[in-house]
Amino acid sequence: MAITKLEDGRWKVDVRVSPVKRFRKTFKTKGEAQRFELHVQGKAEQSKEWAVKGPDRRRLSELVGLWYDLHGHMLKDGERRRAKLDALAVRLGDPVAATLRPQVYAHDRRVRNEAGTSPKTLNNELGYLRAVYNELRGLGEVAYANPLELVKPFRIEERELSWLDDGEVDQLLDAIRSGCDNPHVLPIVLICLATGARWSEAEGLRPSRLRECTVTYAQTKSSRVRSIPISADLDAFIREHWKQHGQFTPAITSFRRALDRSGIELPKGQASHALRHTFASRFMQKGGNILTLQKILGHSSLAMTMRYAHLAPEHLVEAVRLNPLAGRAIFGQTPTLESKNP
Repeated sequence: MAITKLEDGRWKVDVRVSPVKRFRKTFKTKGEAQRFELHVQGKAEQSKEWAVKGPDRRRLSELVGLWYDLHGHMLKDGERRRAKLDALAVRLGDPVAATLRPQVYAHDRRVRNEAGTSPKTLNNELGYLRAVYNELRGLGEVAYANPLELVKPFRIEERELSWLDDGEVDQLLDAIRSGCDNPHVLPIVLICLATGARWSEAEGLRPSRLRECTVTYAQTKSSRVRSIPISADLDAFIREHWKQHGQFTPAITSFRRALDRSGIELPKGQASHALRHTFASRFMQKGGNILTLQKILGHSSLAMTMRYAHLAPEHLVEAVRLNPLAGRAIFGQTPTLESKNP
């Protein structure tokens, strides 16, 4: 940085404010040159473009708050996520976010797992915390790598899907009709069985979303609106129910009591969701198309729907035709498809 006088009497300013930014200009008087030099220095000081930034000392709780203000407030479950993240920050001792050690996080995760917190919940929280760093980095608020980038989530065994057979459907409906303390349980269950809806979607159905034997679900888990046709009988039943009892109100507790009375045993956590599985399973067993099922269920990816693909009739036939015993004379004769289908 220098001010020099040229041979023609003018004054030259040569100011470098960073390794890649430099200002050079000439003036008639030295006073003008000096004022320009001070001006450039002041601008550089304000922008700090030339300065080496110090370490980021913000705490994890500060980043969580910043994430919520800039991004989390737009999410459906933003407030719930923030509450979980705030609790996690407290458990971890609210460290400087840039220096969070993966070992510290992993120890807290182990303690919570041993205390009974499910692996799925822990994996969700890991995803939430990673998202804080990733979103803020994408917004230019943090300049360092995600400290949990290489932490692996728990491997979770896929749960066996449970659905009701015809006899169990009858058992459940009988238990509901015979002693249910909430009149809304029966129509909600019928809607779930007829359309594959989640309990919350069926429970939230309003008259404006039932038109010409078609139900429309909005504000869904995947944020997609979908419409599914139903029978004229079910349409009439629902409309008559609303005339007598009004719109649906929360009924999940009454449903669980009816399920207990029916004697049907389902895996933990699959009470009302078994109705959705029942629809999907029957749909595939009766020859339904997997892509159509994806649209009906509102899955954002086909991978979720593929859980039901193995129930398709052609899939079951392939299991007989293509297994390693096919064509072998193991049972005294060679089994063939032709012999079974003369």
